[in-house]
Amino acid sequence: MEALTSYHLVIIFSATIIISYFFHLYAKKSGFPAVLLLIGLGIVINYSLRFSGFTKPDLLPLLGVLGVVGLILIVLEAALDLEIVKEKIGLITKSFIVSLLGLAGTAYLTALCLNVLMDLDLLKCLLFTIPLSILGSAVVLPSIDDVEKEKREFIIYESTFSDILGIIAFYCVLTLAGSSSNEGVTFGIFTNLVFTVLFSVLISYLLIYIFQKIQGPVKLFLLIAVLLLLYAVGQMFDFSSLIIILIFGIMLSNYKIFFKGVLMSLLNEENVNSVLHDMRVVTAETAFVVRTFFFIIFGWSVYLGSLLNIKVIIMGLLILLIIYFVRALILLVFKGKNIVLELFLAPRGLVTILLFFAIPNELSVGKEFEGVLLFVVLVSCLIMAWSLISYKKKSAEKNLFDLKENEGLVTGSGEKEINEDPGFD
Repeated sequence: MEALTSYHLVIIFSATIIISYFFHLYAKKSGFPAVLLLIGLGIVINYSLRFSGFTKPDLLPLLGVLGVVGLILIVLEAALDLEIVKEKIGLITKSFIVSLLGLAGTAYLTALCLNVLMDLDLLKCLLFTIPLSILGSAVVLPSIDDVEKEKREFIIYESTFSDILGIIAFYCVLTLAGSSSNEGVTFGIFTNLVFTVLFSVLISYLLIYIFQKIQGPVKLFLLIAVLLLLYAVGQMFDFSSLIIILIFGIMLSNYKIFFKGVLMSLLNEENVNSVLHDMRVVTAETAFVVRTFFFIIFGWSVYLGSLLNIKVIIMGLLILLIIYFVRALILLVFKGKNIVLELFLAPRGLVTILLFFAIPNELSVGKEFEGVLLFVVLVSCLIMAWSLISYKKKSAEKNLFDLKENEGLVTGSGEKEINEDPGFD
């Protein structure tokens, strides 16, 4: 078989970015998740190379690297958009509670089902159910630009908190699963979290101060490199490293809250605002590229035949039923009755896939569960697509109705006067 040359790779890389951009535009307009299109593109590329006679390179190891970088950039991107203002405290609190209860409730109920169906240890089951309980911000956030402001802000906060809480919970359970003494480990996890938060605050103060002083065009990727380094080193020492990224982003985007009095005198507001603006642009652009190749490589690597397994389908449907049941109950309690859109905006995506592949081989339950993962990711994204398309259709109909009403084309009873303007249906 013929091997791919450097020119082939450049062509594939460039064409992929261009295609992904148009996928992004289509997703924003239609509500259909770009993630599904990217996964589909990965599948198409895989089979195209296979039938063209080229040797298929093993890109699965790259998936983990892209996933980690993508995760950091997604959290950083979301944190940079989090504004801490009095008017949003209630919204932030509510979204945090919904995210926490949704994660805990879904993970625990799903773990109980797996415990019964597969006769596995409950702690081991949680390793698989926690990733499946995390709302995929990398999937949902690019798709909700046209959603009304209140709902959009709630989903942004909820999905961001879901990523953070889910990752922390996963690594806590992973630590517990690999330990014989849970009591000492629990205390260690709590101490770890407290130390990580304190360290994150101190290092964020230092980084903001240093980088607003640096002059030159390359400082932003230098800053991203420093954050990646801090995350990687922190993970090596079992710190909750994602908290570092989250706190840095929040402190940078809300620097006027954290830098007061004497501390504010250390900053040049113009420089900090410039760093913040450029950081948002660079993070968004880089996250777009990383997400693109992550989902394409995931599509490249999946085995579609697993979706034909009846056991995979039944388990996948059961997990989806639990996801939406728990979500419906929590949203009804905290948001009231108008929750149809929020209910179905619950896709699984990058973090789910990344954490699943982070499970050690000795704790694995077999290849069959990879099919369950693929099923849940695909179906939850399709449900989100259906929900967004329906929402946009109803919004368009409402806007058209309002327009006609304003122009005198609708009667007081709400019936359309089609005789006056045959151009409207």
